[in-house]
Amino acid sequence: MPRRVNLPAADDLFRPTDPAADPASRERRVRAVPTAQDVDDDIRRRPSGRVRHDEKITIYVTADELLDLEHARLELRRHHGLAVDRGRLVREAVALVLADLDQHGHDSMLVQRLFEA
Repeated sequence: MPRRVNLPAADDLFRPTDPAADPASRERRVRAVPTAQDVDDDIRRRPSGRVRHDEKITIYVTADELLDLEHARLELRRHHGLAVDRGRLVREAVALVLADLDQHGHDSMLVQRLFEA
């Protein structure tokens, strides 16, 4: 029988210990999951978020693409207070591209970029 260790979530690790101590720290609080105000209602397709994923795919990227992905992840954390891992970032990007494809079809960004390739 496998044993799973329950670890604290990112919200627990990055929560302010004394909210009254520094009001500026409350603005820069790191969030692993976006709040309701962060959610864009125009997007119908939503990524799975922080759940156990039973399916897996493997993709190969160049060193530059991996650095760009890591840079985007750090940028989200530094400037937007969103602590996300690379998998979450990729799932969000895939959801956005597929929603655009559903909405715009032949005029979607995905179709246009694939025609250019």
